[in-house]
Amino acid sequence: MRRVFLDAGPMVHFANATSLSGQVLQNASEFIHDPGMGIVVEEDTIIQISESEILKEEYDSSTQDFDVISLGGSAIIPGLIDSHTHLLWEGDRSFEVSMKRNGLSYQEIAERGGGIGYTVNQTNQASAEQIYLTGKNRLKSSLLNGTTHLEAKSGYGLTTEAECRLLAIMNNLNNESELPSIDLTWMGAHAIPKNHNLKSYVEEILSEQLPSVLEQGYAKNADVFCEPGWFDLESTEDILKSASKGGLHKRLHIDEFEDGDGGKLASDLEVVTADHAYHTSEENRIKMNDNNVNAGFLPGTPFSQGEKEFPPFQHYINQNWKWTIATDFNPNCQTLSLPFIGSLLVQRNHIHPLAALAACTVHAADISPHPSGKGHGTIEKGSLANFNILKNDNWESWCLTPGHSPIAGTVLEGNMIIH
Repeated sequence: MRRVFLDAGPMVHFANATSLSGQVLQNASEFIHDPGMGIVVEEDTIIQISESEILKEEYDSSTQDFDVISLGGSAIIPGLIDSHTHLLWEGDRSFEVSMKRNGLSYQEIAERGGGIGYTVNQTNQASAEQIYLTGKNRLKSSLLNGTTHLEAKSGYGLTTEAECRLLAIMNNLNNESELPSIDLTWMGAHAIPKNHNLKSYVEEILSEQLPSVLEQGYAKNADVFCEPGWFDLESTEDILKSASKGGLHKRLHIDEFEDGDGGKLASDLEVVTADHAYHTSEENRIKMNDNNVNAGFLPGTPFSQGEKEFPPFQHYINQNWKWTIATDFNPNCQTLSLPFIGSLLVQRNHIHPLAALAACTVHAADISPHPSGKGHGTIEKGSLANFNILKNDNWESWCLTPGHSPIAGTVLEGNMIIH
């Protein structure tokens, strides 16, 4: 089945931009088609991009083996890629905000029954059916905000059985039609359960949990919360090296609360992405970039925590370093809107909207590939037909409506979905 989309407004395509890192703005017009272009899709793949007038002649409406859809001059952007989420969990932790306003730290809240441990208890008490429904509704919310693919972590089980259950639920969600695809990450090393210390839990992870996850075969990546007070450098290295031997791609949470030298470890291990990275030293940022380690910035987290400082986006642009943005959806950062995250960059940090868009499309595709193996995060011949139709004819509007979605419709793997 072919679908012909005609009469697009300005189209941000990012074709041939896969080698870019920080500086996507040197020739911005190079990545934006003028109004009037059209896109031809066969099954789930873009097979042609040409001027609409040419396509109208080529695809005579009297022929019945294809659909013709007018985009009405609306601006078009690639499908958004949310490269860091904690998708599956149950329980609400809104009560923690009162503790924070009373001056308690993240670790102190955890010690008083909040934090990851609270979410683990609530999640493990919920049925698989309830967790599945919750995940499905969250994926619908992501799609409404233009996300066509996301990375999702386990980590709210913290036992072998519970972690494998979460991965199995995510795998089932990945088989749902008309929902964003999922890049599955095992994150058993998210926190240390109360019945363990660091040493005993790492031993359990290496001897029992990781082998079961590898045997199950759903996870594609492994992640560790590498932070002083959680998983130290040595245990993090042991876990990721073992996971890598089993065929999993390496990811990290680093330096969220302080510089714990996580950037150096990320560099040494040559992980795919080291996320948060708020307090990483300049020396380690240089090492990360030299070893092709992406910095995955999560500005929704400091926003949700009421912090005034944000990650050094402009510095990364100036240095031409590799970076992305994602929602970090979790109990303390409950947004699945990448347009809102883009708003934080553009309206709070004065970042150019094209650079912000690249950070959750073409750059994010590099660290979170599509399960089909096809390219995504761009609009070009041969790439997956994932793109968004905005509500007006200005492509910049993708990140300027933080209170509601700027997306009128999404083409997801070739299928038109009206929001």
